[in-house]
Amino acid sequence: MTLHSTYRPRERRSRRRWVGLARIAVRVAVLAAVFAGGIALGQALDDNPDAGGTVTYVRTLAPQPLTAIPDTVTVTTGAPGG
Repeated sequence: MTLHSTYRPRERRSRRRWVGLARIAVRVAVLAAVFAGGIALGQALDDNPDAGGTVTYVRTLAPQPLTAIPDTVTVTTGAPGG
């Protein structure tokens, strides 16, 4: 048995461990980037005003004075010739 033959299995396990950790780290980094991008997009959409949005004005109207109603006049006429 040589030192070289006993060292290889540990090296393979170590590489597998690092490859597994690297994959997990890449996945976490991608998820963090997507999350940050979503937050940035949400903030950008929230900060921009709506194009052509509805504008509401609130005013208080003062009552206008009422004019007097003129008296009603009824005119009756007799039948013609009578």
